[in-house]
Amino acid sequence: MLRAAGDVLAEEGFAHLDLADVARRAEVGKTTVYRRWGSVTGLVADLLSDMAEQSSPRTETGSVRGDLRANAALVRRTLADPRQGALFRAVIAAATCDVRTAEALRRFYDVRVSEWVPCVEEGVARGELPVGTDAAVVVRAVSAPLYYSLLTVGVVPDEGAAVRAAEGAFAAAVAGVYVVGE
Repeated sequence: MLRAAGDVLAEEGFAHLDLADVARRAEVGKTTVYRRWGSVTGLVADLLSDMAEQSSPRTETGSVRGDLRANAALVRRTLADPRQGALFRAVIAAATCDVRTAEALRRFYDVRVSEWVPCVEEGVARGELPVGTDAAVVVRAVSAPLYYSLLTVGVVPDEGAAVRAAEGAFAAAVAGVYVVGE
């Protein structure tokens, strides 16, 4: 059912997500979907939770720079995927006007960011980044320009954009831009 919901979101957007249509695509009864989720936002919340759990695990390259580049490459591949990119655009748009969807999206990103935080923390421990670096902010700084490009000008980030995003976040982190508590 979650796959069917994701398909509808990717194809038609949040405004056209209908529980009856999801039930039809999933080849289950409408009452099953209504009983389980009760609303479109409940379904989207579960979809995002499932996506967070199913996302590719973080890559450990042995250096914070390499790890940030791996993170950027993963984000780029996700946004460049026709289904996943469309799905994220639909959910992000919905989150701007629906509180439950916004909360679910925040939880999704909290899970994804927290998975990559150890890469930055390990880089601090190895002396690659200054003590006090806010690891979560560094991880978010990697993906922010990639999402910005997709959402504001409709440009799917290419490999070069992913490398620039990672290198920019890394350079800022090395310079101490993300150090907190001073």
